[in-house]
Amino acid sequence: MLFSKNNKMAAGHSMPSERVSVSLKTLIDLAKLATRINLHHADNRSQQSGGYVSRFKGRGMEFDESRFYQPGDDIRSIDWRVTARTGKTHTKVFREERERPVFISVDNRKTMQFATRGVFKSVVATKLASLLAWAAEYHGDRIGGQTFSDVECRELKPQNGRHAVLRFLNALVSKADLMSSKSESSTEISQHITLEQILARLTQHARPGSLVYMISDFRGLNDAVELHLSKLSRHCEVVLVFIYDPLETRLPTKGRYRFTDTVRDVVIDATDQQRLLNYQQRFEQRKQRLELLAKKQGLTLIQCSTLDDPLQCLR
Repeated sequence: MLFSKNNKMAAGHSMPSERVSVSLKTLIDLAKLATRINLHHADNRSQQSGGYVSRFKGRGMEFDESRFYQPGDDIRSIDWRVTARTGKTHTKVFREERERPVFISVDNRKTMQFATRGVFKSVVATKLASLLAWAAEYHGDRIGGQTFSDVECRELKPQNGRHAVLRFLNALVSKADLMSSKSESSTEISQHITLEQILARLTQHARPGSLVYMISDFRGLNDAVELHLSKLSRHCEVVLVFIYDPLETRLPTKGRYRFTDTVRDVVIDATDQQRLLNYQQRFEQRKQRLELLAKKQGLTLIQCSTLDDPLQCLR
């Protein structure tokens, strides 16, 4: 288990609160910066009807009305119920949706409460999620999401407008259950939630045609998680945002380092090279597995360290 590091390497003699947690005001202030972000990761071409060209079945279209069948109409669009009721052939007319759901899943497990440089992984994740939510609102999309810890998972149904963004930001910064409407689903679990369980819920709540972001360090990535991501990618555009700390990519070669979660302490001696090598290998394996999965399933993969500017990562 990794612990939050509280020594000179982490942030000098003290760690400012914004490096450990982020305020609602900070997230609201990101709205202007978010206008620089382009959410068109895939094949989005036309700007005439919401700006999105579907490559997923059922995406971007919704039923408008039924009318009499006309020569040249697609026979697959015949409204058989109305035809049977009236005795005259009718066809369904669809219109393109002017927005699509953007669903943002944010990891807030204990492993995200960690950094040796920059800010906590959880802070990076929260800022990334906020920028994406504001960008979606700027593009006229509906905003919803999922936040999860080791013991709780909560979903927010996509909605329109600034109110939807603020609702999502509140969920990001608050551990309390600020939401109580029927549009949300919250579950508290007595045992630790696995990443597999999170993905199973995500595939249920993200409707077909959604743009889905998952922001996480992806600890717990396994075959079952990959299977859920594969299923999700069949009907949604999926973007994986991999958060990591620089220490995970390059471990120190000497010295003793104290890690703490404010309750327990652990001291790592860099002379124990085998222990450090095992740790680094696990990180590399997880990173390579994500890269291979993204390539195989056609997912977008964004990597962002605790030292990186979240806006630059998304741009």
